[in-house]
Amino acid sequence: MTAPRPREAVDLADVERAAAALLAPEVRDFVAGGSGMERTLAANRAALDATHVVPRVLTGIDSTDTSASLVGTAARLPVAVAPMAYQCLLHPEGELAAARAAAARGVPFTVSTLSSRTVEELAETGAALWFQLYWLRDRGLVEELLDRAEDAGCQALVITVDVPVMGRRARDVRNGFALPSSVRAAHLDTGPTSHAHVGRAGSSAVADHTALAFDPTLGWRDLEWLRGRCRLPLVVKGVLDPRDAARCADLGASAVVVSNHGGRQFDGAPPTAVALPRVVEAVGDAVEVLVDSGIRGGSDVVRVLALGARGALLGRPVLWGLAADGQRGVTRVLDLLRLELEQALLLAGCADLADAGRLATYVRSDPS
Repeated sequence: MTAPRPREAVDLADVERAAAALLAPEVRDFVAGGSGMERTLAANRAALDATHVVPRVLTGIDSTDTSASLVGTAARLPVAVAPMAYQCLLHPEGELAAARAAAARGVPFTVSTLSSRTVEELAETGAALWFQLYWLRDRGLVEELLDRAEDAGCQALVITVDVPVMGRRARDVRNGFALPSSVRAAHLDTGPTSHAHVGRAGSSAVADHTALAFDPTLGWRDLEWLRGRCRLPLVVKGVLDPRDAARCADLGASAVVVSNHGGRQFDGAPPTAVALPRVVEAVGDAVEVLVDSGIRGGSDVVRVLALGARGALLGRPVLWGLAADGQRGVTRVLDLLRLELEQALLLAGCADLADAGRLATYVRSDPS
């Protein structure tokens, strides 16, 4: 199938095909790949496909309201852009282009610790920013990043807790993947001689770099310290066990993100559509529950709302849009998502997102 031009894309799969036709194979693999045998990567999609939402009829509605409040941030959709590293790999403007698109379409943009543009640069786009933190060995740098996030006007802090070490991603290992010298982790001040830029056969330079930078000993005491140190609402990303979600609530988190890192960490972790209802049941109204991993369209957003999520984080589709056509490509992705979400809500008989949260669901016992 010939890849459509991004502005002619009719769904997010079209955008992915357009991006794949433009990218170098090793960069495409870096974005698309998962860890291990990629079982969890595949299971995320299969579990969403196996989740059926029961529409309501005779509701008499002719329009729907997609606006949301996510962790206190106003949004036109129940969606935020997920934290994703090194976006200048996909387009010269990288995170700047994606954040401008998010600002134009009224959704929060999450700045990664491994962003190739600084939080200060991204604040100038006018986007509603959240800042994502990896727990670093350099505690002074952790504190510096917290201060920079607050000073830049970020509206939430997202701590990622499922990466004590980076999962072994076979595609990157086979490719001997390394960052080009033009792309760096702007917040970590890495130059072209850093480990992330030194490619070796049978190794991922990005994994080598994070092994040196990340502290795998992150624990509950650290989370408690972080809650006391940072004034921003705290979002804990990478939660799958309901017991962990409940403890996050007890420690003062404002939200948890049910996430398996898009299938890029523990291969064998449950798909998020399966873990989500259990987490929602465990925390009740104590914290907001968001979800990511595998969201590929508006009907997926309705699925996770019906399963109890407040909203979703959108990952790879944003990167495909960025690769395909920069800011215009990301804007196209968000516009398609909005169109699909509006139609899905109308077809399900929902006047707003609260109605979607009351829809019944059933799940095929064999998602394959």
